[in-house]
Amino acid sequence: MKKLLRFGIAGGMGFIVDAGVLMLLLHTTPIGPFIGRLIAIALAMATTFVFNRTFTFERSGDSLAAEGFRYGSVGITAALVNYGLYSALLLSMPDLQPLAAMVFATAAATVFSFFGYSRFVFREK
Repeated sequence: MKKLLRFGIAGGMGFIVDAGVLMLLLHTTPIGPFIGRLIAIALAMATTFVFNRTFTFERSGDSLAAEGFRYGSVGITAALVNYGLYSALLLSMPDLQPLAAMVFATAAATVFSFFGYSRFVFREK
């Protein structure tokens, strides 16, 4: 339960970074919601990696590079699910606000992320 709570905190931090960067880019640059979201997801992924590696999961005992590669593999897969759903929502419902699409897409990718990170990235030896 402690891991799940900490994962939720990490995810909340990642969500704040994701949403904050997306909104900042949309309101201060000509970058649209699709490119802006790619940048936001990358920064959120870096944020959650640091928190998850430090506080949520025990380090696996592997090198930072090995953990980073596995984290990136799970993270990129989750990000593709997240971004794909986000894009599909925006394209199919043009009046939908990007932040609302982000909320739905992020929720869908969260379960996959937890199991991937806990079972594959930071697994105990």
